[in-house]
Amino acid sequence: MFQKGLKGITAVQTKIASVDGDKGELRYRGIQVKEAISGKSFEEAAYFLWHGRNPSPEELAGLRSGLIEYRKLPVHVIETAKLLPLEAPLMDNLRTLISAYSHKEFTKLPISEQATALTAAFPVLIALLFRLQEEKDMIQPREDLGHTANYLWMLNGREPSQAQIEALETYLKLTMEHGMNASTFAARVTISTESDLVSAVTSAIGTMKGPLHGGAPSGVIDLLDEIQTPERIEPVILEKLANGEKIMGFGHRIYRTEDPRSIVLREKCLALQGADPWLDLAVAAEKEIVRLLEQHKPGRALHTNVEFYAAAIMRSIAMPSALFTPTFSAARIVGWTAHAMEQQEDNVIFRPQSEYIGT
Repeated sequence: MFQKGLKGITAVQTKIASVDGDKGELRYRGIQVKEAISGKSFEEAAYFLWHGRNPSPEELAGLRSGLIEYRKLPVHVIETAKLLPLEAPLMDNLRTLISAYSHKEFTKLPISEQATALTAAFPVLIALLFRLQEEKDMIQPREDLGHTANYLWMLNGREPSQAQIEALETYLKLTMEHGMNASTFAARVTISTESDLVSAVTSAIGTMKGPLHGGAPSGVIDLLDEIQTPERIEPVILEKLANGEKIMGFGHRIYRTEDPRSIVLREKCLALQGADPWLDLAVAAEKEIVRLLEQHKPGRALHTNVEFYAAAIMRSIAMPSALFTPTFSAARIVGWTAHAMEQQEDNVIFRPQSEYIGT
C-alpha cells in the first residue's frame, strides 16, 4: 500500500497521547488535555507525560531539583555557543548545542535523567543564543524560579509578571505533545536505530525547524498589530475578507472542530482579563472574527487554532518572532523524549518500503 507522506498510516502504538481531529480532542495519557494539565505546573505535566502518572511530593521535589541543577550549562556548551555564527537561525545553533551533550558521561546517565537534563537546558540554551545574537551577556539562571519563570527571566533579566508566567506556562503545557507529528516521528525513527537520546532530539529539532511544522505564528502577530484596538476589529477583518485574504489563526489541518488547546488558552486569557491589553484584544478579536466568518463564509466552521492565542501570549510578553519556534520546541521536547523512551521499551527499527516509479 502506498500513501504519500504516510498520511493516515499507523506505524506506532503509544500510551502517551492521542489526537482526534473529528471530535476535536487531544488526550494526554488517555485524559482530555484540559483535565490533564489543570492545576499542574510545567514540571508536573512533564512528569505525567514521561511516566504516565502524577508524581508523589518526593518525586516532584526530585524532578524540580534536577531541572534546577541541569540549568547550569556545561562549560564546553557555553564556549561552543560563543563560536557559532550570530547570523545563523537560532534553531540551527540550538541543534548544534544540543548535539554537544553527546559525550560519554552524559550518555551513560539513565535515559529518564537525560530527558530531564535536556528539558532543563533547552530554554537556557535558547536564552543564551538569543542574548549572544543581541550582543548581550548571558543572564544566569535563578534557583528560586520555576521552569517557565526562569526562561522569561533569562531572556531579558526582568522579573516576569504572574500573568505572563501563567499565560506562557499554559501554552507550554498544551504544546508538550501532539501525537505522531513530524518531529516526534523523526525522534522515534532515530532512537529506533539504537542511537542515543541526544541524536533523537537533534533530529526532532531539525524537523521542527521546517516552516510546514514549526512555523511561527507571525501572521497572527501581524493581524493583532494591524487591529491595535477593539474598535478596529470589524473594519480590518471586513477589508481582508473583501480582498480574499486568509484570516490567520483560524482553521486547522487536523481539527475539524475547535482546537482543544485554543479553548484552554482562551479560558486562561479570560481568567487574566485586565492583566494584559494584548490578551484582552485577542479575546475580543476572536469573538468578533468568528461572527464575521460565520456571516461571510457560512458552512466553513472556521475556529481559532492554537497559534491564535499563542501569538497573543508571545505578543503580550514582547517575545521576538525569532523565539517562537524555539519556544514551541522547549515545550515539545517533553513529548520527543517521552516517545523516545517509549520506543526503547519495545523497539523495532523503522524500515518502510519505497515504490520505484522510474523507467
